[in-house]
Amino acid sequence: MTYPTQPTASHFINGEYAEDTAGTPIDVIYPATGEQIATVYAATPALIERAIESARAAQITWAAMTGTERGRILRRAAEMMRERNHDLSVLETYDTGKPYQETSVADATSGADALEYFGGMAATLTGEHIQLGEDWVYTRREPLGLCVGIGAWNYPTQIACWKGAPALACGNTMIFKPSETTPLCALKVAEILHEAGLPAGVYNVLQGLGDVGGALVTDPRVDKVSLTGSVPTGRKVYAAAAQGIKHVTMELGGKSPMIVFEDADIDNAVSGAILGNFYSSGQVCSNGTRVFVHKDIKEAFLDRLSTRLKAAVIGDPMQPETSFGPMVSERQMNIVLDYIEKGKAEGARLVCGGTRLDRDGFYLTPTVFADVADDMVIAREEIFGPVMAVLDFEDEADVMARANDTEFGLAAGVFTRDLARAHRVAAGFEAGTCYINTYNDAPVEAPFGGSKASGVGRENSKAAIAYYSQLKSVYVRMGDLEAPF
Repeated sequence: MTYPTQPTASHFINGEYAEDTAGTPIDVIYPATGEQIATVYAATPALIERAIESARAAQITWAAMTGTERGRILRRAAEMMRERNHDLSVLETYDTGKPYQETSVADATSGADALEYFGGMAATLTGEHIQLGEDWVYTRREPLGLCVGIGAWNYPTQIACWKGAPALACGNTMIFKPSETTPLCALKVAEILHEAGLPAGVYNVLQGLGDVGGALVTDPRVDKVSLTGSVPTGRKVYAAAAQGIKHVTMELGGKSPMIVFEDADIDNAVSGAILGNFYSSGQVCSNGTRVFVHKDIKEAFLDRLSTRLKAAVIGDPMQPETSFGPMVSERQMNIVLDYIEKGKAEGARLVCGGTRLDRDGFYLTPTVFADVADDMVIAREEIFGPVMAVLDFEDEADVMARANDTEFGLAAGVFTRDLARAHRVAAGFEAGTCYINTYNDAPVEAPFGGSKASGVGRENSKAAIAYYSQLKSVYVRMGDLEAPF
């Protein structure tokens, strides 16, 4: 099958596409039909070496450019991504199965926002002057060197930019390894960056499985590792990076709570629950999949939710009216189906959904369980699919304790008309990213990341700069220097 913006090779190294069919073949499957649409080949040791060497060499020249010069290239790339949004969105849909209705407004556009934001910030990255009597200290903000980005399969274009934009703005170079499930989109990001003027070697893409990621993470020439993925993968990558005392950013999974108080606007709360459970077919790390609904409005909430879910248009992701697409892979679909069976076996009430559609592709219906207990598997483990668990509550203190009773701490949300309570609850959440009367908004201007097992560091906003640069202090003595002998 051919389709718009199809990359011409598996890898992008030193400013050009590269191929070596000696690498392990990786089939690219279109989730909407289950058919193979491409094959990429995992990076061989020779290609990994070539990427590292070219990135290390390019970093010296890239860092020597002014921030204004670097920012100009990133902003040009952002404009090019916006101009090509349609083709990039089509590619994202083929890669992930997400509806074009979604990818056209949430994927390449978000990546372009990151390139524009950090492109504008590149010239502002300065140190400070500290006066100490006649003496003084100045600081320099310097790049870390070579950064490795490891992407997840749910937002391949966005993640390639979220990691690349701040890294490049700070004067680093990057090798990005996409998920083997969605390998195509990052190649187009690299292509556009270099078409916009990025020097060869500054942004490279290598395909592969865990062994390729492991080779990159453990290489002593790599200075920083940024991962988006599951907590188990994060633990392995974090431990491997620690052996080399490397800088890390870990954006991991969650089992985030969403609390709906009795005074909430039910339609808004239902909208938040839909966005926090069924957008991207539920394949979003920050999803609020534990929905605590006050007993006084629970049935009204469930009724309204069930009605709204009937309006979901499940079908061909390329059709503009389709609003709910397939799971990313057969494997992920089966994982979710197993969780649905566990929910039934544990006694949760299946309100709607819970089935695979009888058609080609990896389609599940939006699934809602009610009367869920805190100790059920579906309320404890990250499912990463379109499965919502609705839990009852009556007391604020009780629901806060239950909401925070998890190893995760990525996100949390609250719906209420009582703004004092809203801010009190947000302050009490043990989570890095919180929402009041909304859910899953992720503007590039705001920091994004988790606490507890959900991650280390922050992506986006000014906060990301601290994770892609380091400060050097320079003490300047203006007078004579005394010594004891």
